[in-house]
Amino acid sequence: MTSKTNTQKGKEAEAIAVKFLQNFGCEIIEKNYRYKRGEIDIIARHEKIIIFVEVKSRKNNNFGFPEEAVSSKKADLIHQTADNYLIDNNLANEIRFDIIAITGVGTNIEIEHLIDAF
Repeated sequence: MTSKTNTQKGKEAEAIAVKFLQNFGCEIIEKNYRYKRGEIDIIARHEKIIIFVEVKSRKNNNFGFPEEAVSSKKADLIHQTADNYLIDNNLANEIRFDIIAITGVGTNIEIEHLIDAF
């Protein structure tokens, strides 16, 4: 039995988050947007708000909740990357930073959407 790499697990979690956001009525604008050392997992639009989404997943909460993995340094990097995205795309929309935390494996998952998380 082969185990999945962290990259594969991350892509699966992002795919789950995309479906979750779409079901919530969001339009997905971009995935895995990079600027220098920063990356934003998902950029979405809900009504006129641009949402920058960080996706975190864990198979269980034995070592803490997924959202706890977003440090202040990580949040600062996401803010810088978001600023660059807005400038590059000449956008002046209202913005928000969310976390989608996914816990579990397979069909037994729990999704928590932290709106305006940082």
